[in-house]
Amino acid sequence: MTHQSTLQDAAQSTPLLRVTGLSKGFPGVQALRGVDFDLRAGEVHCLIGENGAGKSTLVKILAGVHSADAGELLVNGRPVSFANPLAAQDAGIACIFQELNVVGGLTVAENIMLGAEPSRFGTVDRKASEARARELLLSVGFDELDVASHCSDLSPAQKQAVMIAKALRQNARIIIMDEPSSPLEELEVRQLYQVIARLKQAGCGIIYVSHKMREISELGDRITVFKDGARVATVGRGEADGETLVRLMVGRKLTELFPAKTRTPGEPILRVDALTGPRIHSITFELRAGEILGIAGLVGAGRTELLRTLFGADPRYSGTVHLDGKSVSPDSVRAAIRAGMAFVPEERRSQGIVPVLGVGDNASLVWDEFVNQRGPFAKRHAAASEIVRLLDVKTPSLEQRIGALSGGNQQKVVLGKWLSMQTRVVLLDEPTRGVDVGAKREIYRIIDDLARRGLGIVLVSSELPELLGLADRLLVLNNGNAVGELPGSAREEDVIELSMLHASTDQK
Repeated sequence: MTHQSTLQDAAQSTPLLRVTGLSKGFPGVQALRGVDFDLRAGEVHCLIGENGAGKSTLVKILAGVHSADAGELLVNGRPVSFANPLAAQDAGIACIFQELNVVGGLTVAENIMLGAEPSRFGTVDRKASEARARELLLSVGFDELDVASHCSDLSPAQKQAVMIAKALRQNARIIIMDEPSSPLEELEVRQLYQVIARLKQAGCGIIYVSHKMREISELGDRITVFKDGARVATVGRGEADGETLVRLMVGRKLTELFPAKTRTPGEPILRVDALTGPRIHSITFELRAGEILGIAGLVGAGRTELLRTLFGADPRYSGTVHLDGKSVSPDSVRAAIRAGMAFVPEERRSQGIVPVLGVGDNASLVWDEFVNQRGPFAKRHAAASEIVRLLDVKTPSLEQRIGALSGGNQQKVVLGKWLSMQTRVVLLDEPTRGVDVGAKREIYRIIDDLARRGLGIVLVSSELPELLGLADRLLVLNNGNAVGELPGSAREEDVIELSMLHASTDQK
């Protein structure tokens, strides 16, 4: 073996990134405890664990947001330390977070080339900038994306492509993806997988943070499990199934996540007859007190549109909605709320909470508007405190800014704010999106408790195990039409088959 080939082999065996003995503490919390971790070229290394397990702290240290208290960080075998995110970027590390950091008012090309625009005669060379942006988008399989279009008009998947292209423009070889599939539909997720495959082929290493067992098993070349700030295990592809991984994270089996279906639904409380609105057509169903009705369907099936039309957020073209025998006025959110409906939207941060306000203020939003109109502070404080207690929201105080809480605790507050009303029907759109396995179990318990109290629940979820684990019945939609019902004991194959039964060629 020649000296040159020995050097090449050594370079290939050196991880892109190695972390040894990393520790980080915050007042009252030890976030990381002597963590060892490495990332190789051409691999996807998944990070999993409950909220508070240490994943986010590790990611923020790698991104230059936090500095470690102890330990060593090596990039391509060389020790590094990052005083700020720009230093991490210069070392070849790029982060793509759930809240995609694109500038909506700029074009695709302007976002990709931001800070590195080619110039000619002292001005930005637009043609050269757009040509380079097209080249980068082509490398990740998004060459059809118009580089002159504004990012505010893009889908979440397209915005992700812009961020990935920007990372490649910055010569990043270490790419961190934090819950990248959370805002995506199934077809977009598959497109993301193809982008990741291209990045692997190009020699990039990808740290992939996710709470979804299915995508972890599909994508992860290696999987590292965090618990209480420590790394508890690293396994290769196929070395551990979902049950084992969940047990390592939370100390319980996957099958124990869902409450037993021992509820006994009562009389119908919600009657929907021939409901027609944006992208839904003549949908009819009943919902009984104490029942969880799951809404299943493929991308574009009209699941979210059904909930929004029921709640008055989208216009009702025709049809009727009766709650407890009384007609619910169309196209009025206030009328739906006063009739006894609650809605937990899919986009928690933009539609469910006010991130800059405290936990107490967020828990009191419905109370302020419909119950007590910002009445005596003592009553308002007591109502918010009771919500926090009942739902076990982990917060140091009611004054804590809700944006600083974990996704699971934010979602508890979004659910809990409706408990101050005489709510009869709860509409849930992807209630566990972006929360960890442990928080999912708590939210499942809350949903089950609400049903046991006699509320009717309409549940939309893209995760079939979640729908089948919670729902008493499933209403299956396709292209805005109800195509059939299935019992909660149905198999995943049954749901998929019925969802595709009347597939339309123009469905997106």
